[in-house]
Amino acid sequence: MEDWSGRTILVTGAGQGIGRAIALAFGRRGASIAILDARAETAEECCSEVEAAGGRASAHVCDVANAEEVRTSVAAIGTANVLVNNAGMGRGGILTGTLEDWDRVLAVNLRGAYLMAREVAPLMRQAGGGSIIQIASTRALQSEPNSEPYAASKAGLLGLTHALAASLGAWGIRCNAICPGWIDTANYLPFAERHAPQNSASDAEQHWVGRVGRPEDIAEAAVYLSSESAGFITGQWLIIDGGMTRKMIYV
Repeated sequence: MEDWSGRTILVTGAGQGIGRAIALAFGRRGASIAILDARAETAEECCSEVEAAGGRASAHVCDVANAEEVRTSVAAIGTANVLVNNAGMGRGGILTGTLEDWDRVLAVNLRGAYLMAREVAPLMRQAGGGSIIQIASTRALQSEPNSEPYAASKAGLLGLTHALAASLGAWGIRCNAICPGWIDTANYLPFAERHAPQNSASDAEQHWVGRVGRPEDIAEAAVYLSSESAGFITGQWLIIDGGMTRKMIYV
């Protein structure tokens, strides 16, 4: 296992779900985790969990869509080796939502990733390089009705990924994206909301691997893509969905 001690990992939206799993995965490897979340209580919970797992952690309340909050949070952290742009949300669609829904989803999911990268890149340059991981979605590639803001924002993340890889490569910074499919986050909710995963046999059957995804599936990929072993990978996206987007379904 690669030694991550002495390295600082910034994870946005780390208060719950995939973000918390990623923070824990890096924390267990000895990294220092900067947990950025819009809610102070969930950020502090994640800190406690990372520390209990043997890592070091700090909590930073930050709305990633707010440029000043991003600037202040990153300045307080002061160093960066890895940035995981995980913060995201979904709200409304063209038939069910409002223009405000569109603006807010794009602001958090896409503007937030750009703002974080803009502030963190100079710190990575000072550190001799780094890795940026975007948590996109298979919704960048396929859709259900009334999901336009979410789909557009996640597709935008894929474009942002290869653009950042092109711009920041000379600084030794790699940028890649992960597109999770159906991931059950029941075990990584805030403590008071956690429950056992409740997936049916038909849920599992929609995946070639025979199960719904787990946050650990995404977390381990984020660690790998940020590792020295992945040093020749940049500007790419990795679909992690148990084969669901490749499976043909006839009704």
